[in-house]
Parts: sequence; C-alpha cells; structure tokens
Amino acid sequence: MNKELLGFFLLFIALFVSALYYTNTIQGPLISALNYFKSHYHNSTEFVQNSIDKHIFQAKTITSLKDELHNYENNHLVMQQMASEINDLFKANNSEITIDPKVQLVRALSYQKFGDLNRVWLDIDDYNASKIYGLTYNELVAGIVVPQNKKPLGLLNRDIQSSYAVYVGKTRAPGIAHGNNAKNLVVKFIPAWFKVEVGDEVITSGLDEIFFKGLKVGRVISVSKSQGYQNAQIEPYYESNDPNYFYIIRQTR
Repeated sequence: MNKELLGFFLLFIALFVSALYYTNTIQGPLISALNYFKSHYHNSTEFVQNSIDKHIFQAKTITSLKDELHNYENNHLVMQQMASEINDLFKANNSEITIDPKVQLVRALSYQKFGDLNRVWLDIDDYNASKIYGLTYNELVAGIVVPQNKKPLGLLNRDIQSSYAVYVGKTRAPGIAHGNNAKNLVVKFIPAWFKVEVGDEVITSGLDEIFFKGLKVGRVISVSKSQGYQNAQIEPYYESNDPNYFYIIRQTR
C-alpha cells in the first residue's frame, strides 16, 4: 500500500470517528438501531437463561426467590412511603393516608452519547412520554426519566437537567436538587430562615409528584447564601458506576 493510499485511509477513519462522536444526526440513528438490537438481545438471552434455570436448577425454587426479591424491592419502597405518611399522621390528626404507589423494574440499554455517563436510554414497557418519572436504585434516588423523541431517557443525578423537590435536614427545609455535571449535587432555593448544616440528610419531599416523600438523596457537605436563599452542596448516596437495572416510580399515590 503506497503512502497516498494509506494517508487517505487514515483520514477517512479519523473523519468517520469524529462524525460518529460529535454529530447527533449520525449518532442518533446509530444508537437507536443499536438499542433496538440490544433490547432484543437482552430479552433473548434472559429467556434462554431463565429456561435453563427452570429446567436445571430447581425451577419452582428459583422462580419463587426471584418473585420474592422483586416483591421485596417493591414493598420496601412502599414501606418507606408509609413510614413518611405515618410520621405526618402524628403531627396532624386529621391526615388521610393513601398508600398505592406503583413501581416498575426497568433496564438500562446504553448511554445516550458516547462519553456522557449521566444519560442512559431505558427499556420501559407501556411508556407514557407525557410524564416525568422518578428513578431509583437500591432504594436510593438515582435521577429522573424524561421523554427524548418520545423515548425514555434516564437523567442520572449528576446531569444538570435532573431536578426534583427535596427536604433538607430535620427542619425539612424545602429546596430543588439538581445535577451539576460534577461529583456532587446542588440544592438551590432553600429559604434563608431554615437552619441547614453540614451533615444534614437530604430526602425527597414528594411535592413534585415525581417521587414520594422520604427517599434518600445524600448528605450536605457545604452551605452558602445567595440572593436571599441558601444553596447546599450534596454528596449523593447513589453512585452511577454501573447502570444496569432501576426502578421507576410510575405513581406516587
């Protein structure tokens, strides 16, 4: 191969990789196609694996344990909401309790864009693109789900567009948590008259109807004041090192 042909070949590869990385027009259809095949691949491999489990490793026991694990995750989230409501009941005798949250196990397919670890495409049955859903992992807040071209896109906590209502500390100081495209989160618009301290725990307030109240977000590591409000830097509990399966909050009540 002569030098001119080799140089042309290397230039073509460089242009192709650059276009693939930076151009949404090229990257979007490619990722959609990959997600389609990846979803079918996961479904096929899970079907085969489940079939092997059922026929080789005591089908009834394995099926029962898998159902129990799913029910445990679901019921634990329900119990967290109940505990939050019961605490409020002691403070207001005329409080009415309505416990009927709906949660669903969902699977992450791929990152939306190469190099961005804060956005993942999700595989969700019966997805309603008109709603925003809460996203949890091991009973911790992981982010939110928003529509992108009518497809479910998970914005993990650190994404700058991931935001939801929270309470800070024992005084339940209200605020809005959102990502900062950095390691820590930020809670803004905390009224200045609330006492917020380093070490205070941050939980969801449920006032946005994305999450129900009481799910854990993180802890305060610093507090600052700006234009009559307080801002708090938050170290999140959820670490998005290996996004795989999540639960979405389909209904908060």
